[in-house]
Amino acid sequence: MGSRLNRQSSDRIMAEMVETAADLNRHGLMSKDDMVELGALCDVPPVYSAERVTEVRTNRARMTQSVFAVFLNVSVSAVQKWESPTSGKHPTGAAAKLIQIIDKKGVEAILG
Repeated sequence: MGSRLNRQSSDRIMAEMVETAADLNRHGLMSKDDMVELGALCDVPPVYSAERVTEVRTNRARMTQSVFAVFLNVSVSAVQKWESPTSGKHPTGAAAKLIQIIDKKGVEAILG
């Protein structure tokens, strides 16, 4: 239950940030481009299944597990567990956000 409450709090904070940005934009204090960037940062990553992690790594990032692990700053063991359907583990936090960005925009979005 604690993680659900944290997720709800996080979602509420993110929604308030986007609303504040919209107010700043209406008053000419924040550009449309900055609003889009903030919206992308506030987009909470989904829970990635083992199959989806493998799909993003192999087809979008085109990386081995070791290179993907280095890229995400996690252990190879973590990537292996995420890709194992029986482990019950999935990426969270910064790793999940990076995977979301790679999934949506490709590796170039992080490198560039």
